[in-house]
Amino acid sequence: MRKLCDAIDRFCLYHPRFGIPNLMCYVVFIMGAVFILDLFSSGAATNMLYFDANLILQGELWRLVTWLFTPSNTSVFWVVISLSFYYFIGTAVESYWGPAKFTLFYLSGAVFMVALAMLSCLFVPFSIVSSYDLNRVLFLAFATLYPDALIRFYLILPIKAKWLAALYVILTVYDLSRMGLAMMAMTLPPLVGLWFVYAVFFWDRIADLLAEFGFAVRRQNSKQTIHFKSAVKQQQKKAKEQGYRHRCEICGRTDTEYPDLQFRYCSRCAGYHCFCQDHIFNHTHFTE
Repeated sequence: MRKLCDAIDRFCLYHPRFGIPNLMCYVVFIMGAVFILDLFSSGAATNMLYFDANLILQGELWRLVTWLFTPSNTSVFWVVISLSFYYFIGTAVESYWGPAKFTLFYLSGAVFMVALAMLSCLFVPFSIVSSYDLNRVLFLAFATLYPDALIRFYLILPIKAKWLAALYVILTVYDLSRMGLAMMAMTLPPLVGLWFVYAVFFWDRIADLLAEFGFAVRRQNSKQTIHFKSAVKQQQKKAKEQGYRHRCEICGRTDTEYPDLQFRYCSRCAGYHCFCQDHIFNHTHFTE
């Protein structure tokens, strides 16, 4: 798992243009358009787009992708709230990771859900694949990155994201435990694929959490890794005092002055050094 996590970070570092900037904006916009079409067609748009393995095998291949844009609610009020929330958490995660890693996370979750759902259809009549589950795990990613962010539960009660994420995990396990074997066989495979993707992307945090409770032994890190993580904490504390989060070591530009500029951190440099997109591959590595 750790090797996969490191491989993802390396891939995103060396392919910063891989991702789709503002991916969640496109997802929310198309989902909203599908909902509007549903209002005028009595749900015909969703019926043409939702995931159905049997129809896919009959040639309706577009359903492999279009299920991503099917709304999970029929109420205008709650659709507006949910789409706004999806956009908020999606852009927040993309801002933290960058477009490359966020796109890889979101699309990998979708691909694994579809792959395991198609595989499970060899044993069960159909599998349940929905954008609702994908976006709930997106919230889990948001809560992992921003655990102390306040979320208005039902637009009233402010609760920290980490507690809502814990509630989601508990309720999901509870719902699964109440299902019969047949229903669980149709529901569980896509969720397993989705949770696997989450575990890969957040393996370092999961391993740290397990180690705190004595469930796992942390691998001994190299001295360079230890210094790098220590420098990360120092830089985060320093960033709060300076008023910006990222500053290029070469040209001095910051994310506050240039919000559209992408910044990356070089793992080959000693310490915690940030570079803009113009200098991440064009600089002399720091050795001290």
